[in-house]
Amino acid sequence: MNLLSMLANDPVVMFSFGGLAILLAISAYYVYYFLTHIQDDSKDH
Repeated sequence: MNLLSMLANDPVVMFSFGGLAILLAISAYYVYYFLTHIQDDSKDH
């Protein structure tokens, strides 16, 4: 439990998790963006 409280209060860990969350959000957006555009392009042909 001491390790969890130490990690929760460490700003470096918070910035790392924040950066990972932003990276995953951008990646998920691009996957959604490309999949929808591929589906729209295949409907036109």
